[in-house]
Amino acid sequence: MQNSYIENLVGNGKVSLKSTIPYNDTICNFIGDLSTELNLDKNTKKYPDIKTLAFWCRKNNIYNLKKKFSSKETRVGVGLIFHITPSNVPTNFAYSLIFGLITGNSNIVKVPSNNFEQIKIICSSVNKILRKKKYSSISKMISVVRYNSREDYTKKFSTMCNARLIWGGDDSINNIRKFTLKERSLDIAFADRYSFCVIKASEILKLNDYELKRLAEKFYNDTYLVDQNACSSPHLIIWLGEHSKAKIRFWKYLFNYVSDKYEMPETASIDKYTELCRNILSLKNFRNQKNYNNLIYTVGLKNLDKNLHNLRGKWGFFYEYNTNNIDEIGKYINNKYQTLTYFGLDKDILKKFILNNQVDGVDRIVPIGQALDISLYWDGYDLNKILSRIVDIK
Repeated sequence: MQNSYIENLVGNGKVSLKSTIPYNDTICNFIGDLSTELNLDKNTKKYPDIKTLAFWCRKNNIYNLKKKFSSKETRVGVGLIFHITPSNVPTNFAYSLIFGLITGNSNIVKVPSNNFEQIKIICSSVNKILRKKKYSSISKMISVVRYNSREDYTKKFSTMCNARLIWGGDDSINNIRKFTLKERSLDIAFADRYSFCVIKASEILKLNDYELKRLAEKFYNDTYLVDQNACSSPHLIIWLGEHSKAKIRFWKYLFNYVSDKYEMPETASIDKYTELCRNILSLKNFRNQKNYNNLIYTVGLKNLDKNLHNLRGKWGFFYEYNTNNIDEIGKYINNKYQTLTYFGLDKDILKKFILNNQVDGVDRIVPIGQALDISLYWDGYDLNKILSRIVDIK
């Protein structure tokens, strides 16, 4: 018999079905206070992803988002949002919740069944702030729950909500979509995506020691902070131009940074080696490989093909390809591709690359170091507009 237990991490499981105006001051101040509370928690120092969250939801940033949202239209939230968050990114649920709040909605958020410490820390901070009398109205807009393999709960929340945000792999999304929504409810899916990085080799050789250390740190933040689990973390590195010396410098500085900062999970060494062996035996365009003391694995590719998005790394496992022409990549990019991070290229070149090649995929192009910078423009969606509705007044 299945366990009927559901754990309420924030709230008592009851939420208001009413919506409010996006970016109202009470909600903006609440999110800003969450930033402050997370920074005050001594446990935050252990988790860079929580520090990133705290920085993102600081009051100044939230009010900057409010300014950008400014609209002549009369908008209110769509109502109740049911968030189903991914199992492998501990802080994703917090961003999804904030997206729902600032667009004026009540929220039921299902967090991963894994007991990530980050979830505990964030929920503790949210609960602490909600005890303040001035946020009593917001306490009715948040329910964070955990349950395991209970489809009846997913069905129940799906029938209640006005919008459903699903973060996860294709199979998970298709399984959840078995549970129908109300006729006017929205279904927004953030499917499993693939991301890559383009580096102009000659620009690496121009960097001094300090600049290269900073670049290594930024690349580390894009990848190792989430063990390459985030859909925006790169798996494939495209080197533009003469590359040999640039590669040696880049991987050396990254190795030094990783050696100092990264605590590799016990299973990672075995899993990475197993993946390498699998590549050597079965990857048709395998060219070569390098191993930097198990902390970094690189696999060089002879050529590109339409199945590139299936080449997935984890815990510091990267694929590499060398070319003199960025346009060579264009024909292989499909709608599975989400983020392109880059270094040493002019933005106009990247814009021309997307437009001239009529690229089917890539929703984000950001410098190395900003892969995990989440925003309300995600996977090509403008969540400000999708999660709020216009009241047309003549």
